[in-house]
Amino acid sequence: MKSLFKSVLTATLCSVVVFSCGNPAKMAKEAEKLQAKCEPQPLEVVAGKINAKVSLTFPADYFHPKAVVEAIPVLVYQGGEQALDPIMLQGEDIAGNYQVVPKTGASVEKNLTFDYVEGVEKSSLEFRVTVLNKEERIAFPAPIKVADGANTTYQLVKPNEALAFAPDAYQAIIPETEEAQILYLINSSNVRSSQLKSSEIKAFQDFLANVKADERREVKNTEIVAYASPDGKESYNAKLSADRAKSASQAFNKTINKAKIEASVDSRSIDEDWEGFQELVKNSNIADKDLILRVLEMYSDPAVRESEIKNMSAVYTTLKKDILPQLRRARFIANVEFTNYTDAELLALVQSNIEVLDEEALLHVATLIDKCENKLDIYEKAIDKYSSDRAKVNAAVLKVKAGDLAAAKSYLAQVSNKEDYYYNTTAVIALCENNVAAAKIALKNSSIKEAKYNAGVVDILEGKYAEAKSKLAGEGGFNEALSCILTNDLAGASSILKDANCPCKSYLKAIIAARQGKTDDAKAAIAVASKNEKLAKRAANDIEFAKL
Repeated sequence: MKSLFKSVLTATLCSVVVFSCGNPAKMAKEAEKLQAKCEPQPLEVVAGKINAKVSLTFPADYFHPKAVVEAIPVLVYQGGEQALDPIMLQGEDIAGNYQVVPKTGASVEKNLTFDYVEGVEKSSLEFRVTVLNKEERIAFPAPIKVADGANTTYQLVKPNEALAFAPDAYQAIIPETEEAQILYLINSSNVRSSQLKSSEIKAFQDFLANVKADERREVKNTEIVAYASPDGKESYNAKLSADRAKSASQAFNKTINKAKIEASVDSRSIDEDWEGFQELVKNSNIADKDLILRVLEMYSDPAVRESEIKNMSAVYTTLKKDILPQLRRARFIANVEFTNYTDAELLALVQSNIEVLDEEALLHVATLIDKCENKLDIYEKAIDKYSSDRAKVNAAVLKVKAGDLAAAKSYLAQVSNKEDYYYNTTAVIALCENNVAAAKIALKNSSIKEAKYNAGVVDILEGKYAEAKSKLAGEGGFNEALSCILTNDLAGASSILKDANCPCKSYLKAIIAARQGKTDDAKAAIAVASKNEKLAKRAANDIEFAKL
């Protein structure tokens, strides 16, 4: 039984694999006739993958009709290799299921994908070819090389270039207002002495005196606005409110302005105070107040409004007693400017009396300090004293810049009010950890310009170079220059980098010069870039400089 099984198996292999007739082994001896090509050349890493389109061209009278060929694509690199599934080909007289190569010759094209691993920068893509002859395997004398090296230029992208500090709302000048009012009797423009002695006027006078004594405050101007209540003839009310403006101005100059504030006094009158009327009614407990408010909304003509309201006789009696008397008035409004601490004063207070600084002052003074550790001290103070979410975000930004992602995450974990700057910082941390999916989610929640730039970084990491270039346009930094190189806009990249002389940007300048065949310029730029040990090591293996 075993002998019979062996005979059947041998017969099957002979029919499917190779039948010795003209000796298919000759294909291995004439391996030089097999041509191989690859695109791109050199290989390129895009979004963590190496995609290659390869072709194997068999000339006429080369592929034996009864031969089977196994071609294994292998990426060989420093420290290892990756082998893909073999490409199986057969002659036209084989009753198998592999791709047929006729005796007249043909080109076989295949798309290959390898994973990026460290070391593929110096690599080669080759085919290890074997001819199957009966029960033996006849390997080609040497692998067929189709590509050398892999371009990893996109990996130069800086994931933390577009960080953003949450801004402060510190105001150098803070506007303030204070006001008081006096009331008039019906149809009268005489200022009563009792009104000038009211607690409200007394408090206003004290305010003006305090402002005058305060070196940081200044009255910019005073407004006097006089009104007539919206009852009676409009023409009469116009004259009445104007007379009240005059008497109020006189009272201010003679009695109220005891502090002798030297600022302009602007006086004006409003014929009928419908706005004040509406506000008082809205905040009252008057029956049918909703009906009154609807009348005001429906009619704009003062006479019609007054007529409609008077028709509500019961309600109008209440209005005459509780509302209208409050509208026969003159308002005194002092517009004041408070001059906040100057930058120099803030820096001095950090050293002498930091406790007097509020949250906005602390956030602002941190922007005036260069040393990161001193900035962090200020943010820590704002966090401790005010539990400032913006200070937590900014402290996280400092830690990302320092490369301490764990500390940055710790600060962000304490943030309660998550806004644009929080999400942008979260996205940058995700990019630094090569977590593109998390970065994309975070960036959807941020609308600041830096988030748009970071979306461009995501595009670079995903191989969407044209989209990245569009999003990074105008940034003028490293990543925009890189996006230009990746889209072969070398002129655009050169324009961005023309004045650059730091190692990182010099590395990009070296790539541009190498691609343009400017060997001396490329070597000079590499010399600058090599001041950075990491870049020096990269340059030694970078396929961009293979021709130097």
